[in-house]
Formats: sequence, C-alpha cells, structure tokens
Amino acid sequence: MDTDLVKEEANRITKPLTNGFIPKLMGKKIIIHLTSGGQPVTGTVERYNPYEILLQTAKGKLLVFKHAIATIEAVDEPKGYKL
Repeated sequence: MDTDLVKEEANRITKPLTNGFIPKLMGKKIIIHLTSGGQPVTGTVERYNPYEILLQTAKGKLLVFKHAIATIEAVDEPKGYKL
C-alpha cells in the first residue's frame, strides 16, 4: 500500500478536528473519556498530531491515541483561576 496515499487520507479525515477543536484546547485542562470505559483521564494538553494527544497529568505525561477517545470535555475554570 502507498504510504503517501495513507498519510493524505489520514490528513483529510483529521484536518477538520485538528484545525478547529483541538488547537483551542492547547494548555487547557480537559477530561477524556475512552472508548474502553473505565476512569476518565484528566490533564492539560501539551501537544497533538493527527493520531495522538499528549497530556500532562498529575502522575506525569500520558499519550492518548485519538482512535481510543470517546469524548473530550474542556474543564471550565473560574475567572482569574490559574493552574
């Protein structure tokens, strides 16, 4: 299979989310619910790419694959509150 074709298709599919929703979450605290269930993951978005999101959690850095994410919820912080 042609790798360039696969990359192009992945960019086409993920571009709307990468260009809109996820960049707005950079440096913000979020809650991620995974498709496998269990406890939600809470952390601050450090980096992202078309396949992964890197979070800084209370226990350290955590790499979450986007295909494993069910929902992403931004945590609203009170006005003037800083982490």
